[in-house]
Amino acid sequence: MADLVYPPVVGAARTLFKALDLRFDIQGVENVPREGGAVLVSNHIGYLDFVFAGFAARPSKRLVRFMAKDSVFRHKVSGPLMRAMKHIPVDRAQGEHAFRHAVDALRGGEIVGVFPEATISQSFTLKKFKTGAARMAQDAQVPILPVALWGTQRLWTKGRPRDLRRNHYPVTIRVGSPMSPGPEESAQAVTARVRERVQELLEAAQRAYPAKPRDEKDTWWLPAHLGGTAPPPPAAV
Repeated sequence: MADLVYPPVVGAARTLFKALDLRFDIQGVENVPREGGAVLVSNHIGYLDFVFAGFAARPSKRLVRFMAKDSVFRHKVSGPLMRAMKHIPVDRAQGEHAFRHAVDALRGGEIVGVFPEATISQSFTLKKFKTGAARMAQDAQVPILPVALWGTQRLWTKGRPRDLRRNHYPVTIRVGSPMSPGPEESAQAVTARVRERVQELLEAAQRAYPAKPRDEKDTWWLPAHLGGTAPPPPAAV
């Protein structure tokens, strides 16, 4: 079935990015497979991360089907769009249905997007990864595509007002090489290996990020270990 809604939504996002004059630094897009299933795994620092992680797949002409909490699908505006774009609802009380849905999509040649931290990290450091992405990749026998985002938290993140009016925000995206789970590897071992790779990509994105805080009040978007005032991991909600 043709995607009648997803491409226009991507076009609208591109128009928004242009209007905001976002400055993108994207590396590794050649690592996105042009065909076949894959699990895209990304860190999670802002509400618009699914847009930017999906944007990284567009040079390969791929559309990413993201897993998202089912409340988003019940919303009167976002719900019809999410369903039309074939994203995958997750009912945390009945996660097995979403898992099977995602595995079927992967076997059908789709890229499924997962945020294995499950929620936004308010410390902007990696939280513990859940094993679902690894288990899906193993069940469907597809690779895992690690992605790191940086700068997206400045636009809209948990506990902060949206800032979609300020122009020129840099957004840095790094896409790693596909990772294949070993045939005898446990889901926990695969997850640990993927988390380590996402951490490497995140650190590379942070090193490349061209912007610095404007003043002392603007240090909120930097983690403590980089000299910022974001809450340390134990205090993050």
